Amino acid sequence: MRRAIVSVADKTGLVDFAAQLVEMGWEVISTGGTARFLKDGGVTVTEVQELTGFPEILGGRVKTLHPKIHGGILARRDSSSDMADLTAHHITPVDMVVCNLYPFVKTATRPSATLEEVIEEIDIGGPTLLRASAKNWNWVITVCNPARYNEIVRQIRLTGDVDKLTRRQLAVEVFNHTATYDGAIAAYLGDLWRSWPLDFPEELAFGYKKTFSLRYGENPHQKAAFYEPVMGSDIPSLAGRQLQGKELSYNNINDADCALRTVWDFPPPACVAVKHATPCGVATGSTPREAFERAFEADPVSIFGGVVAFNCPVDEETAEAMKKVFLEILMAPEFTPEALDILRSKKDLRVIPIAPNGFEGRAKAPQRYSLRSAMGGILLQELDTLSPGDEDWQVVSKRSPTDQEIRDLRFAMTVCKHVKSNAIVLAKDGATVGIGGGQPNRVDCVRIAVERAKEKARGSVMASDAFFPFPDSVIEAAKAGISAIVHPGGSIRDAESIAVADTHNIAMVVSGKRHFLH
Repeated sequence: MRRAIVSVADKTGLVDFAAQLVEMGWEVISTGGTARFLKDGGVTVTEVQELTGFPEILGGRVKTLHPKIHGGILARRDSSSDMADLTAHHITPVDMVVCNLYPFVKTATRPSATLEEVIEEIDIGGPTLLRASAKNWNWVITVCNPARYNEIVRQIRLTGDVDKLTRRQLAVEVFNHTATYDGAIAAYLGDLWRSWPLDFPEELAFGYKKTFSLRYGENPHQKAAFYEPVMGSDIPSLAGRQLQGKELSYNNINDADCALRTVWDFPPPACVAVKHATPCGVATGSTPREAFERAFEADPVSIFGGVVAFNCPVDEETAEAMKKVFLEILMAPEFTPEALDILRSKKDLRVIPIAPNGFEGRAKAPQRYSLRSAMGGILLQELDTLSPGDEDWQVVSKRSPTDQEIRDLRFAMTVCKHVKSNAIVLAKDGATVGIGGGQPNRVDCVRIAVERAKEKARGSVMASDAFFPFPDSVIEAAKAGISAIVHPGGSIRDAESIAVADTHNIAMVVSGKRHFLH
């Protein structure tokens, strides 16, 4: 008789699966809660303590950690020594392990959960069962996902066994499952005990779970999927949030991230339009409609096919104003019923109600980092959350900026954080008028920003994400009629840039902080 060890937290489909195993001549060995569940479902079960001769102890903390369980799982059937050990110690081989783990994430993300409750959801026996069976995949079928039950039953009924390809796939699923589980525990405790992310550990585990497949990657010939931290992040899960529109693509989500992080750097009402992962129009206003219209006016060409985000509710008037523009995604904390009625006429428009966790009244999750693959490894850093208001600005020109210029300089520098380097932002009265970035030299970015602003450049202010290595950028700003400039400072030629500013009566401020974004 073939033997299956069954111990699960998620009991979806379990009674039917176990009943079919018994029907096919398998013996089902199970632990406390799972055994009771199966018995209540009419399945014949042998309890683990009957097999081991040792009761569950420590309030259920120790159930399956016993040689008669793990010896049966780990024994190599083609090893005469292993099989002799089983015979000598009266251990029966185990042919299948069905196990999934305690709901650690569900408990840890519950606001009212105590540390003691969370610690009790750290599964010990479950990962051991799974890892042991996955290690011995050639002889033991290992199952952690209830969605696999039907395929396993089908193969056993058809051939009497599960083929090697499926066994290998199941083993990989198990190691991903246990690694993700441990990553969630490490993230939770690391944040709670402040060892992460404030300090960067020598070894780092991430727990991510697939949210959904994407239409495609950066290009249609590339496949892609979206994964989210199992412990959550500062942005809520996208699962089930989209109200209408086509499926999301890789580029959609990349642009949406830029739009959302940018707009929440401003007080509401504010609107941000993003195209190709960089802002093309950013504005505040007295109403969301005014904020949108000003963001649209900043670059009415680039916004076509872009992503728009608000940090305030979208009402009927705002939705009406957006009807004329083709957009890929529209995001806001919420949409009024009247706004949604208008937006439904744009069937392909993806409408997503979303705002960062902290602004929805939830506790902010620990993941406040940026993550990027590079050189076969991972680059990890803290997010750039520094606000221009946090910086010690210093006036270095003969003329000091006016109060309005200071407000616009802070606005422009805030936008700079989210524009690809070398970032140049022109702004006036709380709205961008020209943005240039992503070029290998700064002066070209100035020219691009001025070209996009056209006549609106005159009287605007300019922010640069890094210092001016040469005075040429300031010269271009002077030609365009820019009235004030902010940049981090620190170049060996700062004095030359200051001299040009003074010659043209431009107020210049150094912030002392760089905001590269590559």
